Amino acid sequence: MYTPKAFKVEDLAIIHATMRQHPLATLVTLTPQGLVATHLPLMLDETRGEYGTLIGHISRANLQGRNSDPTLEALAIFTGPETYVTPNWYPSKQETGRAVPTWYYAAIHAYGKPSFFDDPEHLRQIVTRLTDQHEAAFPAPWKISDAPRTYIDSQLKAIIGVELPITRIEGKQKFDQNSPAADRAGVIAGLRSLNDPCKTEVADLMTNIESKLTPKP
Repeated sequence: MYTPKAFKVEDLAIIHATMRQHPLATLVTLTPQGLVATHLPLMLDETRGEYGTLIGHISRANLQGRNSDPTLEALAIFTGPETYVTPNWYPSKQETGRAVPTWYYAAIHAYGKPSFFDDPEHLRQIVTRLTDQHEAAFPAPWKISDAPRTYIDSQLKAIIGVELPITRIEGKQKFDQNSPAADRAGVIAGLRSLNDPCKTEVADLMTNIESKLTPKP
């Protein structure tokens, strides 16, 4: 991933936090038919490996599970907060006119050799962990045990598991950290004025980054 120094994220805690907050990833592998990509939620197990291990499942009918070369590196792409940015928010544009539109975003590329499996009990554990993780925010979380076991068993037969021990990882936050502070402040104000939850999320992240960029007196 092309990452200028100003946008590079090396703090593993920040990278992991983004992966947990935005778990829907794109898993890219190489098959004899060429590159194949699947969009799926991936759970991060930080206790396994130097960078953690990604865990999820795909449809049994998905050829990615059968045709991917297990000896080659795969890529899991996570996309964090993102937004279009208009030049009208830059004070410098008002002064010089020298500004163009851009896109702000956070992205993570996690690499490793994937393994696919179909052991029923292992799959049940994964589905249970994924469910518990994503249901935790609800007042009355749904649990695997809420459905008939025979029904869950039939659903498990339709999927296979995937694990990706991360061997290298890249983090990027492109929020114009290399631009004048006044322009960044203008973008934050512009995003907040839209009253859009997604735009506000970017503004909040930028505010957090700004606190680290601004020297303390």
